[in-house]
Amino acid sequence: MAFREAHVGLNPRAMEIDSGEKRLNELGYKQELRREMNLFKTFAITFSTMALFIGTPLYGSSLLYAGPASMIWGYVVVTFFTWFVGFAMAEICSSFPTTGSLYFWAAHLAGPRWGPFASWCCAWLETIGVVSGIGATAYSGAQGLQIIILLSTGTNKGGGYLATRSVFLSMYIILTLIWAVLNSFALQVVAFLDMISVWWQVIGGFVIIVALPMIASPTQSASYVFTHFETSPETTGIHSKPYAVIMSVLLSQFCLYGYDTAAHLTEETKGADRTGPMAILCSIGIISAFGWAFILALTFSIQDPAYLYDPNNETAGALVPAQIIYDAFYGRYHSGTGAVIFLCIIWGTYFFAGLSVTASAARVVYALSRDGGVPFSKVWRKIHPKQKVPINAVWLCTAISIIIGLPILKSNVVYTAVISIGTIGWVGSYAVPIFARLVMDEKDFKPGPFYLGRASKPICLIAFLYISYTCSVFLLPTLYPLQWDTFNYAPIAIAVLLTLIMLWWVLDARKWFKGPARNIEFQNGAI
Repeated sequence: MAFREAHVGLNPRAMEIDSGEKRLNELGYKQELRREMNLFKTFAITFSTMALFIGTPLYGSSLLYAGPASMIWGYVVVTFFTWFVGFAMAEICSSFPTTGSLYFWAAHLAGPRWGPFASWCCAWLETIGVVSGIGATAYSGAQGLQIIILLSTGTNKGGGYLATRSVFLSMYIILTLIWAVLNSFALQVVAFLDMISVWWQVIGGFVIIVALPMIASPTQSASYVFTHFETSPETTGIHSKPYAVIMSVLLSQFCLYGYDTAAHLTEETKGADRTGPMAILCSIGIISAFGWAFILALTFSIQDPAYLYDPNNETAGALVPAQIIYDAFYGRYHSGTGAVIFLCIIWGTYFFAGLSVTASAARVVYALSRDGGVPFSKVWRKIHPKQKVPINAVWLCTAISIIIGLPILKSNVVYTAVISIGTIGWVGSYAVPIFARLVMDEKDFKPGPFYLGRASKPICLIAFLYISYTCSVFLLPTLYPLQWDTFNYAPIAIAVLLTLIMLWWVLDARKWFKGPARNIEFQNGAI
């Protein structure tokens, strides 16, 4: 004991080292990124990535498929299963607090034989998901701006300006570039903006949720909101009621993911083995509660369900929630100014979400590049010497997200495809480490401060099955009959990408890619 005290006295760093950094060193990585984030800042970025109003563009189609009851109760069911995924990921995050997060988890949990392959699959699924996520958020932001401009200049009925495809694409690109510029500064800049985002969403969300049903007159009955079921086969082409219900729940499944962002930030967070899991679970809890309340507020405030989809209405039938909000304000005050203000609050969440998704995507690419898993890895893993951010990875993700958005000029189904690809990739990447955790021998798992104990296996099983279901339904056609302007090309895109990734693995990558590469060695050889 005397020797240990003397040793510590000569090495004060041993007493001061952060618990997350200590665990990072044990896993074979040295601290390169600046570790200055606290729980609230990590939660803020994670919360912003999930975003309270992120599913707003999908509300109209979800309502159309099977009516309000299916959408409302579907959200509750999705929330229930999301908690299983969240708990499973929180436990793993506590044990492996690294920026590589999901694919690092997959490599270590799958063991030396299957680890490299599991890591490879997980890394590329996640990369596809988060980069597509930038595109999906930019599309939502551009659509929000399009409607705000339309209502501010006189509405669709009053000669207002509805942005053309080229202008829409320009807004999409400008948003992605702004997010990239902001992410080129120190992460503290993004964290500060996302701290604003938390209060923006909580206060703004509370105002909209409470005020909208009070402004709307009349409001829909509780019976309509909670029990009314109605399909629209003449519009959607879907005659099967179970199929219609499945489609109506896509809104909820799209809204409730992105909480792995906390894991991507663990190398920049103090006490990450504790704060990472807490940020994951806090984000799920708050977003799920506020998100359901927002859907309820919109549904209670509907004035005329059929009019919401009329291409000749004030919002050109382009964004159903915007028409609901406009109808509420115009019906009471004969003015749409309040609707524009509410839509600006909603648009702000898109902006903050895009900022956070870009930060998350860059760190996924950086982590994979650090381990040599991306072409030209030396370029993408470069850290800005002053800001300590993966700046090249930021701009790579931005460039790809812009390319993804180019079909906006010709196609009407870009958004459906992008969110499908993003959800399948992002949520699908959750399945790999969770499945590895499920099948591994418990004695081989080194738990962190957050540990599920005996509940871990059943929780992981339910989480894995739910993720598999979610990925499957986002591959389904969303409209019938199948035509070029209604076809969900996500299955083709996913199939092509996965085929290329698997061919790369079989023909080349399996020979050299060994998963996360350690960049620190201990003198005694221990880890």
